[in-house]
Amino acid sequence: MKALWTYDGAVSQEGTVRTGVFYAASAFVMWGLFPVYWKALGAVPALEVVAHRTAWGLVFVALWVTVRRRWGEVRAAVRNPRTLAMLAGTAAVVSVNWLLFVWAVVNDHVTEASLGYFINPLVTVLLGVVVLKERLNRPRAIAVILAGVGVVVMTLGIGRLPWVAVGLALSFGLYGLARKTVAADAVIGLLVETAILTPLAGGYIVVLGLAGSGVMGRAGFSADALLILGGAVTAVPLVLFTLGARRLPLSTVGMLQYLAPTGQFLLAVFVYREPFSTIHAVSFSLIWSALGILTWDLHRRLRPRHPHSRLTGNR
Repeated sequence: MKALWTYDGAVSQEGTVRTGVFYAASAFVMWGLFPVYWKALGAVPALEVVAHRTAWGLVFVALWVTVRRRWGEVRAAVRNPRTLAMLAGTAAVVSVNWLLFVWAVVNDHVTEASLGYFINPLVTVLLGVVVLKERLNRPRAIAVILAGVGVVVMTLGIGRLPWVAVGLALSFGLYGLARKTVAADAVIGLLVETAILTPLAGGYIVVLGLAGSGVMGRAGFSADALLILGGAVTAVPLVLFTLGARRLPLSTVGMLQYLAPTGQFLLAVFVYREPFSTIHAVSFSLIWSALGILTWDLHRRLRPRHPHSRLTGNR
């Protein structure tokens, strides 16, 4: 769709922007509420949850692709050896991210998980510098340093590296970096990734079933329904995000993305009553300050120099 952008990042088609904000915000709010869903499956081992999430995710994404008649894009992706190889790599990385997040939720590490997604944009900047040789300007350098200090403060305060936060930020950062070079959008990419992972996930589910230790069919209707709908819970926010991102400038998406870790953080502290000490407050404050600097720098860089200029772009 063609969209006419003005100097302040607003779109001339006001309805398109409003719709885009609704889609994107809905996606991030859903991601922010993920702990509620996975907590409900707390009695199920994290690896089994992720196996079902992967297999049923494939089903729900395939249904969406069918409705949207996008199978031609899927065929084009899998016929390209480089694209297929890259998606195999991203499938491995995202499976680690899913497993770590579910484990963190069911083991009462939601605060640390939210920290991981707060520092993820800063890890992405750092990966861009190290891997893509991007230039690190002064504001971004300050932001990365502040985030690093925040992690060090947390490490010294709790007596260990916050490995859940670091693992989530690094895995999702690597996932985003790899997906940046793949010739497939988020939905098509997720379909291929889950298709690659499903033989392993399905095999694991079958083995558990034959051994009599699997949850499916043995823990009641509610557990079965939650495991199956885990596929929709994975697919729906991604579809909403894709629909929103196509209608919004990058700066707006960048601001909205903090809704997800904010939701997780609020759940952790006020609903699940996880510990939040002075050390946590200092560490989070440093990282939030870093995110503020990063967001300001992004907004400054995306604003054209000439106030009255207009840009036309494909969204």
